[in-house]
Amino acid sequence: MITPIMRRRAYKKWIILAGIVCLSGADHLGWLTGPAGDDRARYHGVECVVTYVSDGDTIDVDLPDGRKATTRIRLWGVDCPEIAHDPEETGAYFGEIAKDFVQEHVHGRRVRLALDPNRDPRDKYGRLLSFVYLADSGEMLNELLVQEGLAYADRRFDHAYNLRFQTLEKRAAKKAVGQWADVSVEQMPAWRQRMLKVGTIR
Repeated sequence: MITPIMRRRAYKKWIILAGIVCLSGADHLGWLTGPAGDDRARYHGVECVVTYVSDGDTIDVDLPDGRKATTRIRLWGVDCPEIAHDPEETGAYFGEIAKDFVQEHVHGRRVRLALDPNRDPRDKYGRLLSFVYLADSGEMLNELLVQEGLAYADRRFDHAYNLRFQTLEKRAAKKAVGQWADVSVEQMPAWRQRMLKVGTIR
């Protein structure tokens, strides 16, 4: 005979088991990488080595991220031209040159990460948003890319170096550095074309 006490015990066991299954699934999907505070403790000010360059503004470093052996970094505050990730695609103007620049300057080298204190350190794809400093020279990679005309100052989001990056971009454009020598509006990212159209950028 099943008593009310036995039913309650069975129900409690079912709840515990369901919780374990949910947590296991979440961990497998990478949902338990930790809250923003944990990211700041694990990454901010930390030196690491760049293991892979995906494109001009996306790199991997040798710091574990959940079950992954590396952490994917999206350079915060800048937007490099896209490269072709598929043989049937056509990359954006200057995309490969921007990637080559990053490859030459940081692949296999030590960098220091700095997170923006005023926003969530992850984007919607789970990438860590960071300012990246070259450990040997102290130069900021994000800034170098804008200065060399290889990246746009990304005005879609506010950040600590917003005005600085915009100033560097204007100087690079005025000097016709990098892509600014002959890039057309049609070759720019869609977000920038929209801002030009409405007059947000002049």
